[in-house]
Amino acid sequence: MKINAKPVVFTVITLASLYVLYHNERFLVQPENPVWQRYESFKWWLLPHGLFGAIVLLFAPFQFSDRLRQRFTKAHRIMGRAFVVGALFCAPMGAYIQYFEERMGAPRSFTVLAVVDAAMLMGTAALAFVFAYKRKIALHRQWATRSYAVALVFIAGRFVLGVTGLETHGVEIVQAVIWSCLALAVPAADVALNWKDLRASSAVRVRSAAPRKQSVGMAEAA
Repeated sequence: MKINAKPVVFTVITLASLYVLYHNERFLVQPENPVWQRYESFKWWLLPHGLFGAIVLLFAPFQFSDRLRQRFTKAHRIMGRAFVVGALFCAPMGAYIQYFEERMGAPRSFTVLAVVDAAMLMGTAALAFVFAYKRKIALHRQWATRSYAVALVFIAGRFVLGVTGLETHGVEIVQAVIWSCLALAVPAADVALNWKDLRASSAVRVRSAAPRKQSVGMAEAA
C-alpha cells in the first residue's frame, strides 16, 4: 500500500506545535502569569522575535504544497520571501535574547547553542533564497526544506522536553536535547527530500528478490 508521507509529517508537526503552544507558550494569553516578570527586562526584543518566528513557522508549511505552488505562484514567492525575512530577523534576536539572559543566570553555553542555531537558520534560509533567485529550483527546494527543519528545532526541542519530562532534569539535559534536535535537523530534512527514492529502491529490491526465491523453489522441486 502506497502511503503519502507528507500529510502524516505535517499532521505530526501540527500536533507537536499545538502541544508546545499549550505547554510552553500559553502564558502569552495570561497577563497575570508570573513568567512575564522574567521577560520584563527584554520584552521589546522578545516581541519582534516572536512575530518574525511566527511568520517562519506559519508560512513555511504552505511552501511545500505542490498544488498551491502551481496555482498561486505569486503567493508562493511572497510567502517564501517572508520566510527568509522572518528567519534573518528572528534568529539573531533569539541569540541576543539568550545572551541577555546570561545576566539573569543563564549559562554561556546556552548562548553558544542559540548562536549556532541562529547561524544555521539564517544560512539555510539565505541559500534557499539565493538558489531561488538563480532559478536553480532543485537546490532551492533542498535548502528550503533544510531551513524549515532547522526552524522546527524550536518546536521539536520543547516537545521532546515536555513529553518526556526531561525539562525538569537540569540545564545540561535541556541543552543536550536541543543540541540533538539541531544536529538531526538537516539529516532529517535530507531523508524527507530523498524519501521517494529510498522507497523506490526498497521496492525494486523486493521485486527483484521475489523471482529468485521462486526460481530456487522450482529448482528444489525438480
